[in-house]
Amino acid sequence: MKVILLNDVKKVGKKGDVVEVADGYARNFLIAKGYAVQETTTSKKILEIQKGEEAENQAELKKEAENLKNKLENLVVEFKVRSGKEGKVFGSISTKQIVEELSKMGIKVDKRKFIDTTPINVLGTTIVKVELYKGVVGNIKCHLSEME
Repeated sequence: MKVILLNDVKKVGKKGDVVEVADGYARNFLIAKGYAVQETTTSKKILEIQKGEEAENQAELKKEAENLKNKLENLVVEFKVRSGKEGKVFGSISTKQIVEELSKMGIKVDKRKFIDTTPINVLGTTIVKVELYKGVVGNIKCHLSEME
């Protein structure tokens, strides 16, 4: 029996896939648990509509990520830190602190999406990369200056 998967099912397929499975498995498990529906002309049309909506949604998310990337390019995040002789910084600036500063500016970035997660521990400007969407990488300029 051919079914359209509504959820990811291990060793069967991903959401939206049309798969051929045994009749009993389809009726007694997949359809009964709500993991799939039987493939019919109506269900195929609904699947096509859902895939189109998902593609539009993904395009919108990518566009928002591009706009955020452009916004981040023109932005410098300032940090005042204590430092000792020869410009050595006491402590360091982590991605969590960068996210907090950005949220104060009204910009929302997920701290798990940072590509280089090493803490910043030198005075001056450092560029930190963050993946905003698949294939869209933004650069955040972080400037550390000495506390007076």
